[in-house]
Amino acid sequence: MKKKIIIALLLVLITIFSAQAQESGLGLGIILGEPTGLSLKMWIADLMAIDAAASWSFVGKGSIYIHGDYLLHIFDIIPTPKEMGTFHFQYGIGGRIQIADNPIAGIRFPFGLSYYFKRIPLEMAIELAPIIDILPATQFSANAGFIIRYYFPLSPR
Repeated sequence: MKKKIIIALLLVLITIFSAQAQESGLGLGIILGEPTGLSLKMWIADLMAIDAAASWSFVGKGSIYIHGDYLLHIFDIIPTPKEMGTFHFQYGIGGRIQIADNPIAGIRFPFGLSYYFKRIPLEMAIELAPIIDILPATQFSANAGFIIRYYFPLSPR
């Protein structure tokens, strides 16, 4: 079973780091909720991004938690004055692992709403992610979080 967890971890990490960031930028920040930790988002095309989180999960006895997702975006979902910023809906698929006494691996289906500020390179988002755990047994759960990411100056967001 440990080999399956290691393989799942490698697949998540390969997915996260194989994508090449384009001109749209790289955001780093925090996610608060379940999980709570560090968050990264890398734009790979106009409508596509890869995001990831590494954190400490507070569920049960606690554990190390890592997820990686492939996201698609629908821009300007809520009309706002362009000088203020923009709202985007995002949805996708990804994987997660939780390393504890009984390691867990699963498939995530994240969706949420992001707000990108016009004058500062900052994103605020809320996310909900239903999960189907496949290791060690099939079960359903969910993640939810509030995310704040700073985008480096090369990013047009």
